[in-house]
Amino acid sequence: MTRYKNITERQYNLFGDDEPEMKNEVIADFEVVPARKPDLQSDGERLNDSAEDFGSVKEVPEIPALRFMSFGSGSSGNCSYVGTEKGGILVDAGVDEASVFEKLAANGVTPRMIYGVCLTHDHSDHIRYAYAIARKYNHIRIYCTNRALNGILKRHNVSRRIKEYHQPVFKEIPFKLGDLTITAFDVPHDGLDNSGFYIEYGDNKFAMATDLGEVSERARHYMTQADFLMIEANYDLEMLENGAYPEYLKNRIKLPTGHLDNADAARFVGEIYTDRLKNIFLCHLSNDNNTPEKAVTAVRSALEERGVTVGAADGSLAERDKDVQLMALPRYECSPWFVLRTNNK
Repeated sequence: MTRYKNITERQYNLFGDDEPEMKNEVIADFEVVPARKPDLQSDGERLNDSAEDFGSVKEVPEIPALRFMSFGSGSSGNCSYVGTEKGGILVDAGVDEASVFEKLAANGVTPRMIYGVCLTHDHSDHIRYAYAIARKYNHIRIYCTNRALNGILKRHNVSRRIKEYHQPVFKEIPFKLGDLTITAFDVPHDGLDNSGFYIEYGDNKFAMATDLGEVSERARHYMTQADFLMIEANYDLEMLENGAYPEYLKNRIKLPTGHLDNADAARFVGEIYTDRLKNIFLCHLSNDNNTPEKAVTAVRSALEERGVTVGAADGSLAERDKDVQLMALPRYECSPWFVLRTNNK
């Protein structure tokens, strides 16, 4: 079962030197190898004084794990971090960069440990701070398809110098950033050339699909393989239809190129669930047409109908042994800091 951890492994200065000051460090686990019985020598009962005969200490290798945090998920701004013990990436850049890097620093991640920003599409709540991040930390590159970059340049008042930081991504062709292998895949939405991301590290596989009107065949292919899944649950249909949005906007949201509602997200998760799926993060919840309780209840019910036990992803002992952990990502605040691994026993 996936472990949840809300403690800092390492604390670094945010704007330190290349060798940041270490404020707190977790000592690695060690395993003591039992000592062998002493040897009796032919010239007398003399102990073998070789050090290895009295036991040795060896370091237990760390099980590969992904680190994950969301800094905001919704129409006001989207941004999350996925990484390893060495560094990682930002997925989208719709949350103020000062807040993002402050939260990363509190969890031991310095700007130098960010390899790049992967953009899902060209809507402003996903790209608003991308250029500011790349300009401030000019080792960071922006990864998206060429068509998505063209959409950013056409739709928004963004400096054309953003092109200097762009690295093109091609869907379903994996690329490497640090220890992460990343594959962009197509998702249906009314942005320009929208992507989900499938992120691999060791045996850990994380599929992220935000802003999609339906689950396409290629999106299903990647999401079905995930150990950890971030999927949109944007609206509750009854709340949307009875709400104050104008009809044209309601219809746009309900289109196959719009957003995914709670019922469709729940149905999909219930269909694809296998015991390899450890964490489900519901993202991009509408502030006007949904509630975290409605989204979680819908998905929880679909899983429980299949006999799956569902935990609240709060790290408590009572919840830890459930089959899968489920939570709705906060719209405006950070999520907890998660350490995700396929086997934590």
